[in-house]
Amino acid sequence: MIFFISDLHLSPRSPGATRLFLQFLAERARQAEALYILGDLFETWIGDDDMDDPFHAEIIAGLRQASDAGLAISIMHGNRDFLLGSDFAHASGARLLNDPHLLSTAEWQFVLSHGDALCLDDAAYMAFRAQVRNPEWQAAMLAKPLTERRAIAAHMREVSESSQRDKDNPYTDLQAAATDDFLREHGYATFIHGHTHQPARHDHIVDGIHVERWVLADWHEDRGECLVWDGEALSRQAITQENRP
Repeated sequence: MIFFISDLHLSPRSPGATRLFLQFLAERARQAEALYILGDLFETWIGDDDMDDPFHAEIIAGLRQASDAGLAISIMHGNRDFLLGSDFAHASGARLLNDPHLLSTAEWQFVLSHGDALCLDDAAYMAFRAQVRNPEWQAAMLAKPLTERRAIAAHMREVSESSQRDKDNPYTDLQAAATDDFLREHGYATFIHGHTHQPARHDHIVDGIHVERWVLADWHEDRGECLVWDGEALSRQAITQENRP
């Protein structure tokens, strides 16, 4: 089995989601051969030199224990944790994925992405994304002291939350035409992504070919969700404290 999750947004402000994730890593996730985390594992990540933070260290230890037990863990950058680096990957036992990533199994082919690069109708967000994904901006950010980076991250989070409160729907969906082009470019593979916090299964007809797009659910204090590939079909499984195996 292969599990897919995204948008956990873990932080000290989300103790419930954090407990769910650590429980998931210690138990249910180990039923799978691979776990793909498609962005925004953390609410913020200001650099790998912050791994000694007790909260971060606990998450990294949980990932490492699951990896050492045989679970292949792959993590993609999101719009919140775009500064995850090689030191984090080494400490956690995870592999950092490029976005997008083609995943071929013996039975099927998938294309994986965080999804935010296709939210082209949100001009303000796309400008922000272009800035923070710029290697020069990232290098300049990582050169700042940790205390300054924490203040910047807190300000960015405050601005983001304020902007979301002012919108009827704070999460812009993927642009339809760009999504069809993306599916065409990646061989009509089944598309799995997160970011929009709008879990659903969409049917696209591209060049006469039916292509499925699965949107992953975001996690909350009392529940999460993983998408499961069992070799034949995709299905959703709820993650709660009550449904421990």
